[in-house]
This record gives sequence, C-alpha cells and structure tokens, in this order.
Amino acid sequence: MTSPLGARTPASLRIGAATNRAPSPHGYDAGLLLLRLALGLTMAAHGAQKLFGWFGGSGLDGTAQFFTMSGYPSGRAMAVVAGLTETLGGLGLVAGLLTPLAAAAVVGTMINALAVKWGGEFFAPKGVEYEVLLTVGAAALALTGPGRYALDRFLPGLRAHRLLYGAAALLLAVVMAGVVLLLRK
Repeated sequence: MTSPLGARTPASLRIGAATNRAPSPHGYDAGLLLLRLALGLTMAAHGAQKLFGWFGGSGLDGTAQFFTMSGYPSGRAMAVVAGLTETLGGLGLVAGLLTPLAAAAVVGTMINALAVKWGGEFFAPKGVEYEVLLTVGAAALALTGPGRYALDRFLPGLRAHRLLYGAAALLLAVVMAGVVLLLRK
C-alpha cells in the first residue's frame, strides 16, 4: 500500500491490517446479544407479572385496577394488551426475532409507562430513570438490529438489518402509544 506521496505505508500502520486492531464484529454481536437478553428478559418478566401474577406481580385483576385508576378505559383490556406486548416484545428481543417490531412494542409500552409515572422527578424511587433506560435501550436495538446471534438472521427480509426498518418501527411505536394515550382520561 502506498501513501499519497508514493511512499509505502508500513503494514503496522494500515487500518485493519493483520495487527488485529480492527474492530471485532463478534464483539459487537456479543454486546447486542447481552443487551437483548437483559432488556428482553426484564420486559418479559414484567409482562408475566401483569398477565399471570408471577414474580410478585398483581396479575390481570390488579393490573386492570391500576389501568382503570390511571385513567385508561377498559382496564382489563389494557392490562391484557400491556401484558402481552411486554411479554411477546421481550421474548422477541431475547430471540432476536422480528427485532425492530419487538423493540417497538417495548418502546410503545414504555412511553405509556412514562406518561403514567412522570411526576417531574428523574431519579428513583419516584422518578422515571428506569423507564427511560428501558425505552432508550429498546430504541437502540430497533435502530441497530439484533446482531448476528439472532433468529432474524434466518429471515430473508431481516437478514441484513436496515436502519429504515428500525426507524419505521419506532415511528409506529410512537404513533400507537400516542393513540393509546389519547384514550386516557
């Protein structure tokens, strides 16, 4: 390889040369897998709390009462929708299956959680830092894609993640979350 002045560039200075200084795609994929597992399992567990009362949750009846008290119409239907969205979105992230849509499901649910919980404080216990972190993590996965260690890799349309897919899924999440929030009293 030669420089613009015609001199040969030493191999040790070439980007991506055999010096192993090039970024490792496996490192990125492992990091995305770790993020998907942590965020997906957390959301799936939250959904199971709502649907089945597992992990100390209040189940459908308690969650329905919470939604009704929070101003949503048909608290039981909203509890089912929230529980299924969190469970299926979380499991989709874990598997890396339909990742843009799974992440969008989490983002839409968390936008509603933020709207209900927001009281002007950011830090826990009264703040929304946890909800913001889950929302941003899911949005990041929608935009970056799941990495190579995912079932999306076997789906022809999603094999090569496109930023447009993630952006469209996030737009859908924001619109749907907005519609649900408009129903709230």
